Amino acid sequence: MASTAQDIYLTGLRNAHALEAQADQLLSRQVERIENYPAMKQRLQQHIEETRRQSKRLEQILGAHGTSESTLKDLATGFMGNMAALAHAPMQDEILKNSFANYAFEHFEIASYRALIEMAGAAGDQKSIPLLQESLQEEISMAEWAGQHLPEVVNTYIRLETQGQKSGI
Repeated sequence: MASTAQDIYLTGLRNAHALEAQADQLLSRQVERIENYPAMKQRLQQHIEETRRQSKRLEQILGAHGTSESTLKDLATGFMGNMAALAHAPMQDEILKNSFANYAFEHFEIASYRALIEMAGAAGDQKSIPLLQESLQEEISMAEWAGQHLPEVVNTYIRLETQGQKSGI
């Protein structure tokens, strides 16, 4: 039996909600450990709040369609977010690995929201498109910030590392 545009859209919404659960865990673990990069810590804290609002928007859209997020997907991806953050923790250059991963993850989320906007149109859910566009703009903003501040993070890491100071976080 073939899927409908609505089925595909609802699956995409649930997947995006799970992705936001993963982002929340990943960023929260990073923020707990950051010591020498105050601008990054502040921006990640801001994005955690954006991420939580994005989850609420997705829940609102799902609710309007008479369904909800997938608790199992949320738990699984949240767990993966925690594991990903912990995987970088023992690395000497943890802050660099986290910066690279965050930059890539933001672009993954951008692609996800762009796809959801197309799915919403195909499913006839025009009223949810502004909510999805709001989340998309937040992800674009975070990705741009991460890209623009990567040189600063790298140079701070190099400076701290070559001075024998704690540089990894």
